[in-house]
Amino acid sequence: MSKQNDDNKKFRENKTLRALAQFSQIGFTLAASIFVGVLLGKLLDDLLGTTPWLLFIFSLLGVGAALKSVFNISR
Repeated sequence: MSKQNDDNKKFRENKTLRALAQFSQIGFTLAASIFVGVLLGKLLDDLLGTTPWLLFIFSLLGVGAALKSVFNISR
């Protein structure tokens, strides 16, 4: 009986850790996608002198990429 309880406890802990890993992956993906979009937009704005248009466009593209990644992760 003790062996079965230990196995069940390990399974629950493993399941919890997997869920936490997936949630942290979603958060990191959201932040990284938006950050890359903002950084790229800022860099291109500085190079081309189009402030703030490319920053705005790439920020929106970063948000779109983040949402697409979240939907792909959730599958």
